[in-house]
Amino acid sequence: MDLDKRLERVAVLGAAGKMGSGITLLLAAEMARQKIRKDCGDRCYVLHAIDVSDEALSGLLSYLRPQLTKVAEKSIVALREAFAHRDDLVENFDIITAFVDEAMSVVRPSSKMESAADSRLIFEAIVENKGVKIEVFKKLDAICPDAYYLTNTSSIPIKVLDEGAGLDGRIVGYHFYNPPAVQKLLELISSERTRPELVELGKELAGRLRKKVFPANDIAGFIGNGHFMRDILHATGEVERLKGDLGETGAIYAVNRVSQDYLIRPMGIFQLIDYVGVDVCRFIMQVMTEHIEGETLQDDLLDRMADAGVMGGQYSSGKQKDGILKYEKGRPVGIYDLDKGDYRLFEDGDWTKKVDQKLGEMPEGAASWRALLMDPKKDEKLATYFGNLAASDALGAELAKTYLVRSKEIGEKLVKGGVAESPDIVNGVMMNGFYHLYGPVNEYADLVVKAKA
Repeated sequence: MDLDKRLERVAVLGAAGKMGSGITLLLAAEMARQKIRKDCGDRCYVLHAIDVSDEALSGLLSYLRPQLTKVAEKSIVALREAFAHRDDLVENFDIITAFVDEAMSVVRPSSKMESAADSRLIFEAIVENKGVKIEVFKKLDAICPDAYYLTNTSSIPIKVLDEGAGLDGRIVGYHFYNPPAVQKLLELISSERTRPELVELGKELAGRLRKKVFPANDIAGFIGNGHFMRDILHATGEVERLKGDLGETGAIYAVNRVSQDYLIRPMGIFQLIDYVGVDVCRFIMQVMTEHIEGETLQDDLLDRMADAGVMGGQYSSGKQKDGILKYEKGRPVGIYDLDKGDYRLFEDGDWTKKVDQKLGEMPEGAASWRALLMDPKKDEKLATYFGNLAASDALGAELAKTYLVRSKEIGEKLVKGGVAESPDIVNGVMMNGFYHLYGPVNEYADLVVKAKA
């Protein structure tokens, strides 16, 4: 059964969640594109949007229409061609409305899992819990014996889910990055049991959804989180080392600033932890520890933050919740002080200025991530900046150099450990999924090592 045929009957589990809603949007748009083709004939397309809450499903429908309108507006030229056979559609407004109506017409919201009974493709975006996922897959397989399963798990090995649910290779890791409608990266994870035709179908579908596919082997955490979790452990280790001199909040501030400003990343490491969620990061580490022999990923700082109820994550609107950092209008304005049980604001006294003074002057050629993002001379400017960083002995530069070298070691370990086939794939995941300007396996770390030799 080819992709076109399977796309006629699709289900999304967890459709109203943060990831599921984006996946539902992508699929509804693609199914609408298929539906309006001249050669569609009498094919009927159905997208079962399944979630436990009727209220959440109502919110999903409210989310989909304006988002589909944006999709249509961005592809109006292609839609004009697709609707060329419709004499009643003349103005752009009419074409956009027709496309949105077609997409919304395929969506069937439901709070009952049995609704997926006729599905041929099942996308799973429910809670990141092995036992829950396996139980759901078992129930679905009893009513969808020929379906292919595409799981959005960010850490659990595909083989574990396959064997636990008895899916006989009909499951593949299909890890979208948040938010799925915007992020171009898709990690495609196949186990030794995954059917080759499912892998090829996954690649073809990713192309239609306009995603960049990076293959990962079936090792817990995969590529993106495999690097990110170990990156976190380096950062928290630096906090532990520095807090005797800077205090814990001062150390968190310093490492967060170094990871953003000195490494020229879109956000600091602790802001990124908040974006994902402290509890989510801890869970991913637990899964990796369970399934990767000889490595324990656990962090005292994250554990203490979680015990204090400091979790981060986002509201349903997409607004950032307070976590390790406190936010106003999406920008960090303070750091949670575990001793005081409250946030220490940047504006309270001159403590951040004192930390900045200890970090020292930024190396010459420093620029923000945003300034370099679209700069045609980005690579040249990065090389100059990191050359100056390698020559600096200021505390901030030393912290950045250590971070840079460790990040490369992590990337190389992912290749050596068989998670990624090559450094280019590791770099591609981090650049496309985390929006880094350069991959972790880079020549800038080599400059640092040579300068120290």
